[in-house]
Amino acid sequence: VQLVESGGGLAQPGGSLRLSCIASGFTFSTYIMSWYRQAPGKQRELVARIDSSGGRIDYADSMKGRFTISRDNVKNTVYLQMNSLKPEDTAVYYCNGQVYSGESPLFSWGQGTQVTVSS
Repeated sequence: VQLVESGGGLAQPGGSLRLSCIASGFTFSTYIMSWYRQAPGKQRELVARIDSSGGRIDYADSMKGRFTISRDNVKNTVYLQMNSLKPEDTAVYYCNGQVYSGESPLFSWGQGTQVTVSS
């Protein structure tokens, strides 16, 4: 299994970034996919989750209305569109997969993609 995150970078407060995660080594279209983030000195936290068909989406409260998760099961890719970015969104962002929504992430973590929000 390989998870390759990209699209991070430096953004100004109020700006936008679009993250991508390309997955391989498993049947992507049958898995729930999630984005997580880890800020310096903090635990990794769930950002957003999308079910296998894209029909059910959940967001952490602080991301609702600002972030949008989506997926392309043909390209084996999950996306995170981040708008209205805030300095507190600064973190390394990771994707991972699950079979059931209540279980822990199944795969080894990729390298992540760094998002820095600063003026």
